[in-house]
Amino acid sequence: MPFAQDIHYSLHQPNKNSSRPPLILIHGAGGSFLSWHPYLRRLEGETVYALDLPGHGDSKGEGRRSIDEYAEDIVCFMENIGVESAVIAGLSMGSGVALTLALHHPQKVKALALFGSGAKLRVAQSTLEMVGKPETFAAAVEDINRACFSMYASSDLLALSKKSMLSTGPSILLGDFLACNQFDVTAQLAQIQIPTLVICGEEDQMTPPKYSNYLQDNIPNAQLYILEKTGHMLTLEQPDAVVKLLKQFLDELPPLS
Repeated sequence: MPFAQDIHYSLHQPNKNSSRPPLILIHGAGGSFLSWHPYLRRLEGETVYALDLPGHGDSKGEGRRSIDEYAEDIVCFMENIGVESAVIAGLSMGSGVALTLALHHPQKVKALALFGSGAKLRVAQSTLEMVGKPETFAAAVEDINRACFSMYASSDLLALSKKSMLSTGPSILLGDFLACNQFDVTAQLAQIQIPTLVICGEEDQMTPPKYSNYLQDNIPNAQLYILEKTGHMLTLEQPDAVVKLLKQFLDELPPLS
């Protein structure tokens, strides 16, 4: 798969001359483009870029320690691949990146799709301490990974997710959580005037539904869906439901001029 600005990404492009805005998928803390189920990475009729943030997956470089820095990475990525504007979809930390792009670079964002999201993404101090120490890193990942899924998720899905997070390493995962911990756009949400889709798992322990309710109440054009029997990693637990809602949302957007 290709690279742009040292960022590794997958590209699904069924129609090069489409008038529909492309979709960019941004994963969460300690994740990679594999945090998005293949059904989402290959969304029917849509041009989809699913990327690994710096230091994650197969991307080069180091991870960042602020959401703003990751947002600037996405701006550079878009400029490198020649995409002027796109629908930005973010999962967890990636949703913070998406919100930051909409606030700081509104000309680049046609619409937002936020999964397991919040206007702030606080992380417990005990988690930060455990993640940052090599001797407690594996135990921290075990706890975090289990909290990311509902009781209905398969053991295979949990095992694959845990393996991916462990491969990220202590320094990058700590950086991601530090970035999340300082993120807070609660006072700026009303500035976001573009169509916004918000989806949350009913069993989400990382960003409980109240966070998504807050987004719906404070982003003027937000629509919210809460999926039953689903945890934080709803893009892997309930891909069919997420695909249906996302496709419906994209179909209602105006074409590119």
